[in-house]
Amino acid sequence: MDAITMIKERRSVRKFKNEKVDRETMKEIVDIAKWAPSWVNYQIARYTLVDDESIIKELANEGVNGFVYNIDTLKNAKGVAVLSFVQGKSGKINEAYVTSKANVWEVFDAGIACQTFCLAAHAKGVGTCIMGVIDEKSISKIVNLPEEETVAALIVYGYEDGEHAAQTPRKDAEEIMRFVDR
Repeated sequence: MDAITMIKERRSVRKFKNEKVDRETMKEIVDIAKWAPSWVNYQIARYTLVDDESIIKELANEGVNGFVYNIDTLKNAKGVAVLSFVQGKSGKINEAYVTSKANVWEVFDAGIACQTFCLAAHAKGVGTCIMGVIDEKSISKIVNLPEEETVAALIVYGYEDGEHAAQTPRKDAEEIMRFVDR
């Protein structure tokens, strides 16, 4: 699958088959995702993969701030990636922040890693859905994250049950771009 097709066809998947993605496939996906660019190539993204149903249930009950839509998706999930990042590296050179974004750049790097993970999963036939309505402290405790890491998002993954077409038409390029001239 070429990159343009992959970008255009990747969708958020919330309905999965009752089948786990094997750990070797998930390792291949992370092995591809590790190539995501990052600030000074610090590679701060970390992937904690959960395929234990009791832990996924705990994430649904305690990790999404009671957001029903995420709870329902998690209840049917067979796999969840907790995307986290190592704090205090992105945005810095020689231990000092050199961007006006300061530590917010960590979230930018995590976003690049997140999309790269989802595209890699799509290329391997695995559907994903990124969840941002989360309780990062609860999630950190549930999956026992190291102290220097912060949760960026949950990514539910699995084999898609049915097909998911784009629900909202995409805006024309002219609506979302501008050129600036003097």
